Amino acid sequence: MFRHLILALLLFSSPLWAVNEDQVPETATGQQESQTVKAEKFLAVSAHPLATEAGYKALKNGGSAVDAAVAIQAMLTLVEPQSSGIGGGAFMLYWDNENKQLHAYDGRETAPATADENLFIKPDGKPMNWYHALVGGRSVGTPGVLKMLETAHVAHGKTPWHILYVDAVKQARKGFKVGPRLHELIKSDINPGLNRYPATRAYFYTDAGEPLPVGTVLKNPTLANSLAGIARSGAGYFYGGPLARKIIASVQQATDNPGHLSLDDLEDYRAQERDPLCRPYLTYKVCGFPPPTSGGVTVLQILKLLEQQPLAELDPKGVEFNHLFTQASRLAYADRARYLADTDFVEVPVDGLLDESYLAQRRQLLSLDKDAGTAQAGTPEPALNRRDDQSPELPSTSHFVAIDQWGNAISVTSSIEMAFGSTLMAGGFLLNNQLTDFSFVAEKDGELIANRVEAGKRPRSSMSPFMVFDQNDQLIAAIGSPGGSRIINYVAQSLLVSLNHKLPLQQVVNLPHVSNRNSLTELEENTDATKLAEALEARGHTVKVRDLNSGLHGMHKDEDGIWHSAVDNRREGSAQGE
Repeated sequence: MFRHLILALLLFSSPLWAVNEDQVPETATGQQESQTVKAEKFLAVSAHPLATEAGYKALKNGGSAVDAAVAIQAMLTLVEPQSSGIGGGAFMLYWDNENKQLHAYDGRETAPATADENLFIKPDGKPMNWYHALVGGRSVGTPGVLKMLETAHVAHGKTPWHILYVDAVKQARKGFKVGPRLHELIKSDINPGLNRYPATRAYFYTDAGEPLPVGTVLKNPTLANSLAGIARSGAGYFYGGPLARKIIASVQQATDNPGHLSLDDLEDYRAQERDPLCRPYLTYKVCGFPPPTSGGVTVLQILKLLEQQPLAELDPKGVEFNHLFTQASRLAYADRARYLADTDFVEVPVDGLLDESYLAQRRQLLSLDKDAGTAQAGTPEPALNRRDDQSPELPSTSHFVAIDQWGNAISVTSSIEMAFGSTLMAGGFLLNNQLTDFSFVAEKDGELIANRVEAGKRPRSSMSPFMVFDQNDQLIAAIGSPGGSRIINYVAQSLLVSLNHKLPLQQVVNLPHVSNRNSLTELEENTDATKLAEALEARGHTVKVRDLNSGLHGMHKDEDGIWHSAVDNRREGSAQGE
């Protein structure tokens, strides 16, 4: 009842289309003990033990890191449906160890060909409320994760495509036990549409209308059939034919909020290979993903802004370290809001934002002892007249990493956006609501917003898969996280601590979170971070103690060449390797 009241108040009190993400976090579902797994040959780390096992088996049977990614994503579609799946999109970094080449595969969703800047504008000319927009077909973008995986598999796979789906198909028919996380997220009513449509209601609730209890064996023969078809016929089975028609019917027949997605949109979708975004940091080379995600640029800005600060001498749980972190975050998030979007459609000054002379100017704005308050975007070269975007990004996403016996590795962030996405199902899986990552309004005060809706465009994201290399161009770490727009803070904090303090990565991801997205300074509740509140407030911070539910998963190589896993204890993930 209380949760419904909060949602109702937000629904009718939020200005225009904005949703207050500070008040609508992903529900916390408890913590687990995470044990580091050491591996000499290969390693898989993901958000669910069954997905990790699928990736591990692919690697053990002679598969590549990309093969493991295909197997992991197929299983996550079944066992972590609220967070990612074949109805969504993803970004993948792939390290080709033999050729010493890093690849960046873009499987982000695209806006339908008939979508335009009025997609989320009501007949009265005002933007829709975000909660009205996300549920149903209007928010569904063309899913990209399968085409991305197939593109990477053609180039780097070793195991036949169809074999990689065997475990997920069998598990979907056999069923899996509902864990505490899925149960709590259903129970929380975090997504106002979860109980609205018949297919979703029948899948996630009992016959009596109650959330599926922990321990329920949940079978999904419909998904098994979909995955079996994809295994036989490739991604084309998803983007054309009977399954594609089911997807389009689900989107267009959601009569309360029908969408624009068409068969042509599915057939025309292409995954993109982009140039990875790498910059030196201390003695390392740190690499992320370029736009349309904002994660690579913004994380790298935070790192570079603080590169000249004595972070190695500061306690990563102390007030000085975290104050500096919030001040750099303010500056980087200010630039993110103004400039970051899909570079296939708008000019984005990526090099300008990471140019050393520009960063030197921005460093002058770092407030070393007082909170500087809301930062303003800078003016990198080339100078562009833009207005800030306020599009929300909510935290239901998944991250996984793997390394194979040849030293090839993947770092993949995958998402359907809001918990349970649009709440529409087709073929046994949930469809994304990623189009709500666009700005609902196209311009402000006569100036365009970079992340406005355009046909075929990819909405801005915060997903931040990263890899780190040493001075000899050897891969030494891979990491990423779910968490909506806080992903950037989670990954940046982890990289700063790991590279400055050289702590075990498992210890790093377990550190209490501090977040600032150019607004409040948020401290993770029930952790030592709350001890910083008084000191930060004395420095002028407006502090909020709250759940900061990351899902950091990563791996790090020690000086002896042994890989060590890192599994976020805030979720139900695991690691497995040899």
